[in-house]
Amino acid sequence: MSESKTPTPIPAGDTYKGWVFKWTNYIKGYQRRWFVLSNGLLSYYRTQAEMGHTCRGTINLATATITVDDACNFVITNGGAQTYHLKASCEVERQKWITALELAKAKAARMQAESDDSGDDFSPSSPSAAPGKGAGSQNLEFHSAMRTLGSKVEDLSTCNDLISKHGSALQRSLSELDSLSLTGEAGEKIRQVTERATLFRITSNAMINACKDFLTLAQTHSKRWQKALQAEREQRVRLEETLEQLAKQHIHLERALREAAQTNPCADSKSVSGPGKGEVSDDDDNEFFDAMEEAPEFITVPADPQFHKRSSSNVSGFNSEIYQDDQSLNEEPMATNQESPSQELVPLKKRRARIPDKPNYSLNLWSIMKNCIGKELSKIPMPVNFNEPISMLQRLSEDLEYHELLDKAAKSHNSLEQMCYVAAFCVSAYSTTVYRTGKPFNPLLGETYELDRQRESGYRSLCEQVSHHPPAAAHHAISDRGWTLRQEITVASKFRGKYLSIMPLGTIHAIFEKGNNHYTWKKVTTTVHNIIVGKLWIDQSGEIDVVNHTTGDRCHLKFAPYSYFSRDVARKVTGVVMDKTGKAHYVLSGTWDEKMEFSRVMQSSRGGENGTEGKQKTVYQTLKAKELWRRNPLPEGAETMYYFTALALTLNEPEEGVAPTDSRLRPDQRLMEDGRWDEANAEKQRLEEKQRIARREREREALNQRSSSTSEEAVDEDSVTDPSLKSAPHDNYQARWFDHTKDKITGESVHVYKGGYWEAKDQGNWEDCPDIF
Repeated sequence: MSESKTPTPIPAGDTYKGWVFKWTNYIKGYQRRWFVLSNGLLSYYRTQAEMGHTCRGTINLATATITVDDACNFVITNGGAQTYHLKASCEVERQKWITALELAKAKAARMQAESDDSGDDFSPSSPSAAPGKGAGSQNLEFHSAMRTLGSKVEDLSTCNDLISKHGSALQRSLSELDSLSLTGEAGEKIRQVTERATLFRITSNAMINACKDFLTLAQTHSKRWQKALQAEREQRVRLEETLEQLAKQHIHLERALREAAQTNPCADSKSVSGPGKGEVSDDDDNEFFDAMEEAPEFITVPADPQFHKRSSSNVSGFNSEIYQDDQSLNEEPMATNQESPSQELVPLKKRRARIPDKPNYSLNLWSIMKNCIGKELSKIPMPVNFNEPISMLQRLSEDLEYHELLDKAAKSHNSLEQMCYVAAFCVSAYSTTVYRTGKPFNPLLGETYELDRQRESGYRSLCEQVSHHPPAAAHHAISDRGWTLRQEITVASKFRGKYLSIMPLGTIHAIFEKGNNHYTWKKVTTTVHNIIVGKLWIDQSGEIDVVNHTTGDRCHLKFAPYSYFSRDVARKVTGVVMDKTGKAHYVLSGTWDEKMEFSRVMQSSRGGENGTEGKQKTVYQTLKAKELWRRNPLPEGAETMYYFTALALTLNEPEEGVAPTDSRLRPDQRLMEDGRWDEANAEKQRLEEKQRIARREREREALNQRSSSTSEEAVDEDSVTDPSLKSAPHDNYQARWFDHTKDKITGESVHVYKGGYWEAKDQGNWEDCPDIF
């Protein structure tokens, strides 16, 4: 598509070739593909080089319909199974393709009709098909069998005539004998013989008529038999061609695998939970991303060994002070969060390690989702069959699964080292989603969730649903180890038919007491694939900028989207940590579902292969990579427990003293966890209706307040017609534990924790909490 002019299609005898733009999907739109029209079949390839080994799709024009949309667009469909939306570069080129397609379709239909008619000629003198490729010999054998069958029936007909003639003579003779005045036993015998002769003649006639009917039926259905035989023959040829293509693809993939193993020894160990890496897409509509077309932004190579021997002298423009400060990250093992030996040991609460197994209930997903295409996910009424037994507030609290990364960041000696830990924490939040295809419960307005792990891990977390339309949740966590995390997330989601896009909106803040460093970042897009057909799988894609607003340091993270043809590691994440001047200090790499590593940059330069836009990539010389973070293994039997992590299994565990609005007390969620899904669905509808009633009541109160305020003022005739006075009343809901304010760093309108929750818990005073359950 980068070329300015599309080459004119090339006619070659009965073959017609050329570039045409084909509609792929809503993300990539029209993509240029190489189309080949031959023998009534229209096939297409991604490039001309693929013609020898990888066909992307084929449609038979004999049964296809060709329609013209506008000056350049046309559509080819064969009745619903296959549809190609195509676009030529100009009207002249489109007309050339339409002419070639119509001629090929007419020829294919004519050949098929001739093949059908050839089965109706049973004359012994009719010419048989040329016995060149086996088809002629099969037709000859077919006609010979029909001629033999016809001759046999003629023999039977002759026999019938003879039987009728002699039978009639016999009956006349018996009638003459019967007319004689015979008495006694002789007359009785003659009558019996006459009856048997009559029955024999009737039976013989019935047999001959049945044989005639069989011949007529065989002649009537011969055309259908011939078509079925031709279809089987064509299918066999197609299977042979497909087998040949698969063999070529196998050789091609083996060659590509060997080349990848030579260039990247780690490529053999990558694993993918989505579609298999060895599969070849038959249609671009099955593709969501094409990551192979995106070149990496930078290249890393091992640093010169001399860098390992140098001390804290100025190396490659790095400040010696920074180099000395960063020694702890490169030359020393990671710090551990060990408590002081003198601290008093308090018995910790034993958390649960199992929940009831997920019931095996079947449900027709398409019957529910077919009317929801393009709608906001939070506004779709869905049964609990698609949920997991935790709320969105609890799912948000799962971001603290790897809180120890923030603990280590709080102990860091400089901001660049701290940035590495914060970036790893940002990536680790997605590791819990790799197998989690269930949808969390949408929180009710005013619903809260507390996660008190102060005694075990030193932090406390509180979430509250502060808005319902759009749904927004505020989260605040504080640790006595020197960090605070806060965020307000609004989830925008769209169902697109084949996949579901979830786009978290909002900014995450991490503040550290040491150095007063304030970090912010946003979340990437989550995509759930195979919504209708196939096994559900999740992908994360996009870019994140982690910014230290105190020092100006920045880390740019890139989540590579999944691609069938990418040779790179699946779910790959790369990043570069830079100071405020843009100089790179660390390179991060890994996967969002497994681990993250860091490498110290010793030198950088422009070079390497040109990128997709002609720009040179940056080459970083780095020290040996070391591990920053690794995902914890799932508990035993996690596949029957919604693939929950060890932390997720404890999130909905009942606890005493929590607020009456806590998610643990939500009845429909508790019923689902216990496996009582029918009762959970009924309870879910009750809670949603109760929430609607409460919203209408708030709107009514807002309208009354507005009416009373306007009645106290002098209102002239013009102001009565003011549309603003007739607009719908706004919901005046205010969150209980969070204040609505403007963020000083980002300028966004956010909810910030105002305090008082943990004090209310200590006092057991929940009087101001709404009744939502």
